Amino acid sequence: YQRRVRGTIVQAEMLSRLALRQQRIATRHLSTPAVIANKGNLLLDDAKLAAAVGPDTWAKFKDARASGAACDKQTANAVADAMKEFAYSHGAINYAHWFSPVRGAPQEALNGLKHDSFIDLDFGSSEVIKPVKEDFSGSKLFFNETDGSSFPNGGTRVTHSAAAYMSWDRMSPAFVKGDTLYIPASFVAWTGAALDEKTPLLRSQNAVNEEGLRLLRHLGDTSASQVVSNVGWEQEFFIVDRDLWLERPDLIASGRTLLGAAPARGQQTSVNYFSRLQPRIKALMDEWCAAQIESGICSSVFHNEVAPGQHEQSPVFSLTNVASDQNVLAMELLNDIAAEHNLVPLYHEKPFAGINGSGKHSNWGLNTDTGKNLYAPGKTAETQADFTAFVTALAHAITQHGDVLRCSIAHAGNDHRLGAQEAPPAILSLYTGYNMAEALKGVAYDGADLACYNPAGKQVDFGCTNVSAIAGANEDRNRTAPIPFCGNRFEFRAVGSSQNISFPLAVLNTAVADGLDVISTKIEGGASPRDAVAAVLADNWHGIFNGDGYSEEWQTEAASRGLLNLKDTPAAWAHFDADKNKKLFDKFGVFTAEETEARKNIALEAYTCQIEIEGLTMLKMLDTDVMPTLANDLATYNDFDTGVDRKTVYANVAAGTNVLREALAHIPEGEQESADYCAATVRPAMDAVRASADEAENLCSNWPYPSYQDLVFNHQNEAPHL
Repeated sequence: YQRRVRGTIVQAEMLSRLALRQQRIATRHLSTPAVIANKGNLLLDDAKLAAAVGPDTWAKFKDARASGAACDKQTANAVADAMKEFAYSHGAINYAHWFSPVRGAPQEALNGLKHDSFIDLDFGSSEVIKPVKEDFSGSKLFFNETDGSSFPNGGTRVTHSAAAYMSWDRMSPAFVKGDTLYIPASFVAWTGAALDEKTPLLRSQNAVNEEGLRLLRHLGDTSASQVVSNVGWEQEFFIVDRDLWLERPDLIASGRTLLGAAPARGQQTSVNYFSRLQPRIKALMDEWCAAQIESGICSSVFHNEVAPGQHEQSPVFSLTNVASDQNVLAMELLNDIAAEHNLVPLYHEKPFAGINGSGKHSNWGLNTDTGKNLYAPGKTAETQADFTAFVTALAHAITQHGDVLRCSIAHAGNDHRLGAQEAPPAILSLYTGYNMAEALKGVAYDGADLACYNPAGKQVDFGCTNVSAIAGANEDRNRTAPIPFCGNRFEFRAVGSSQNISFPLAVLNTAVADGLDVISTKIEGGASPRDAVAAVLADNWHGIFNGDGYSEEWQTEAASRGLLNLKDTPAAWAHFDADKNKKLFDKFGVFTAEETEARKNIALEAYTCQIEIEGLTMLKMLDTDVMPTLANDLATYNDFDTGVDRKTVYANVAAGTNVLREALAHIPEGEQESADYCAATVRPAMDAVRASADEAENLCSNWPYPSYQDLVFNHQNEAPHL
């Protein structure tokens, strides 16, 4: 009888669940899911702002934005009032100019802000003690200030000359996060020197616009009035349990594990790659992507990456400065939401040795306001000629300015990743694909027309009747290339996962602007567009490489071609302030000579600081936890010969610890000198003692820190912790 009752109850529950499922299916097409319905709800985009201020004010605002002029007082106040009302409608009680100081790895994508309230004193009052009033005017929207000397600035600010200002980037919409209206802003010194990641990017966009239009006019395009750079980023990261993270001083201090033996199971057989998201991670990713969509980010895909515990998320492309802001916002949202799930994201390029690291592939291209994608060949002679010319400008950028492009991705974290059989090498080259290379070679050397590349795609047959053949890309995919062609864009694969993408893309835009200028100058000197492009293409043919970038043979061949192989951060940044590079940045108004020198100093100081932090953290871990643990473990084997020479293994750890101690004690002064020393002396000492410690970990029964297996596997297949 009891079994029958239980069976009846179970059957009723099943029928109830079935009815609910059928109800959901029946209504699925009648209403939009809440996540999609809320898209852009927290973003004050152009459409909302235009509706709020009215057509006359909107026209004045757009004109000022396009020309770079300041808004008149009436327009500025109207826009500010619309922002305030939007903020209030979403529960915001503060506003913040959200800016991007140059902090250095591994916290490069960590923005700055201060929370200001929508109130002020009523200075129009005749009272001695002024009453408080609600206030947010145009002057407050377009002006804010802080201390510039406390941020890394390379000597452009000092304590007795510290003024720095923020102002809204008018192409990047304001948005609400929590109780605050965020206003994406540029950050410059009183002198006008850029102190941030955003401002050089905006300057470079001006350069690529001007030079892009100049070349398009020579190619016969009289319709386009703007060329813009767009990018779609792919954010890779690891997720670890917060309780375990708190037990790892190295993760807290440096963002990566400084000690850690490889587990028996790592990423062999690529079990994690595109596998089912585990429940705890799926819950986090769902909530994170919903938050992005509500904030106006077109979050289109997320999945598991190659390494265990590694994941990736990508939105659809956007204007480069907007995409950069969205990437930083996405990282901030993930930090906040992961904390609620008792998880921690790791953005470091190589948080775990022996398994894949993380990048932030940046899918970059140029577009016109008339709808042309200048890096898609299209079907007409005009678009194909544009494509050939602009690919040639990119080839010039990579070949002639590979040194500054290498600097743009050079920092302590990325040094662990580049050239490590999982990421592009430190040699900058352009991958076109074999079919495009043949077409371009005809232009460069055989007199072929610029409209030379008309890809038909490749028919891909699955070999079965259930699946029809599909049209594949005209070129294969080369994951070993730092900047490969991807059909309608080029992918800057070498960008590191912790980076703010603004700086790498500012350098890329500037270098491409130079390539566009070189072609236009030849045309203006009397060459035909075809001959000008052909000459520049031939001059830079040695920068095109379609082979295996991971191979040892490529390093030898690249050297014979005269391409630089700057293997670490200090070696790369030593080139940044070369005369040719100062002239490049100054020519296009991206950096003055002083700003160029400042960026180099910031980068080298950040590198030294990061290595020193890692070294000191590692030293403390070895001295205070590892050594006592090894001593206790060794004592348990006094009367038991296991056949393993623990004493020698553990003694190697002690010896290596003392070598590291000595190395850290003698870091010299000077940005280049200290960085060179850290690369040549401190890092090798860290690598050596780590190898000994990891060997010891595999012998020791009570290791003092969570293991790699704990960190990358323990949170898998757990239910959400909310």
